[in-house]
Amino acid sequence: MSFYSDLGVKPVINAATTFTALGGSLMPDEVLEAMRDAAGSFIDMHQLHLAAGKRVAELTRNEAAYVTSGCAAALILALLGIRTKGDPGILRDFPGRDQAPSEVIMHAAHRIPYDATIALAGVTIRQIGNIQQTFDWELEAAISERTAAVLYVAGSHLPQVALPLPEVVRIARSRGIPVIVDGAAQLPPVENLWHFTRDLGADIAVFSGGKALRGPQASGFMVGNAAIIEAARQNGAPFQRWARAMKAGKEEIAGLVAAVDRFISLDHAALHQQWLDTVDSWRTGLTGLDGITLQTEQLNEAGQPVPRLYVGIPDNARAAQVLNSLEGASPRVAVHPDLRNGSAHGLWIGPDLLKDGEARTVEETLRAAVLSSGT
Repeated sequence: MSFYSDLGVKPVINAATTFTALGGSLMPDEVLEAMRDAAGSFIDMHQLHLAAGKRVAELTRNEAAYVTSGCAAALILALLGIRTKGDPGILRDFPGRDQAPSEVIMHAAHRIPYDATIALAGVTIRQIGNIQQTFDWELEAAISERTAAVLYVAGSHLPQVALPLPEVVRIARSRGIPVIVDGAAQLPPVENLWHFTRDLGADIAVFSGGKALRGPQASGFMVGNAAIIEAARQNGAPFQRWARAMKAGKEEIAGLVAAVDRFISLDHAALHQQWLDTVDSWRTGLTGLDGITLQTEQLNEAGQPVPRLYVGIPDNARAAQVLNSLEGASPRVAVHPDLRNGSAHGLWIGPDLLKDGEARTVEETLRAAVLSSGT
């Protein structure tokens, strides 16, 4: 018996993406071993955070780093660090909008469902631009004494109407305002670990540990400016301060460090080719099914260079039936549904999270669902 079967919970084949609702990703042996090793000893958590941050900074070619309990926590802690400068006396009461800067500037094109997270840092969003265009003067005019930071959401999947990041950095830096890049799902490419900060000048970049890195799902980290990162650390556990609840355990810290180390050492070109081969195989195997269209896409839902296959089903009722069949299959095959205007139009399947042998199961299960929907 397994842990899941003991609870009556059925595992899922994940042909969708690193959705939090599906458990993020699967941890490889190196990560599990690091967590198991860390679980066997007590440790000074202050020392561990500092040592782990130093190691992650070295691996990612950054000035400093800090491991957190997820990317959302990294955002909140970075903002608290910026607001307080590491001094607990600056933010005596919460949200303390009269005690510390409390506005974050965001492009309209960067408003996403996750941006509500930053309210937990006691800040409000000041929006610039619209979903069709943004001008530099809008950013300049939005900066005031209330501005804590500019939050820039990275990803080619977003409307490309925001100001370029180097321009945002230039304007913000001229006014002494830090720029935070939300790169939660922007791995691969591996170069993003230092591209946003070292190359483009952002003060902080935050990433998820439980997606492409294949670290613990409840892990994340920030990289960049050492002073901001130290101020952020001063607001988190084991300090008894505003973000005490966002505690990264010794096991998550160890797993995250191991995951970053492993990810940087991967042969990313070979891995990408494996994914392409799987997508090509799916496309060959599903060609000829009546009433569907197939299209290979080079980017996934977050604009990462992870290929996937789009399966279009113009008949909305039939598309919904296919999705329901996949949901009820044994084993269940999780896909990324194409839902627009309240209707199903098809689905995407991706290869990057599959275990050995699962690609064939995905194809066979999808083929059966399509065929049964046509009867």
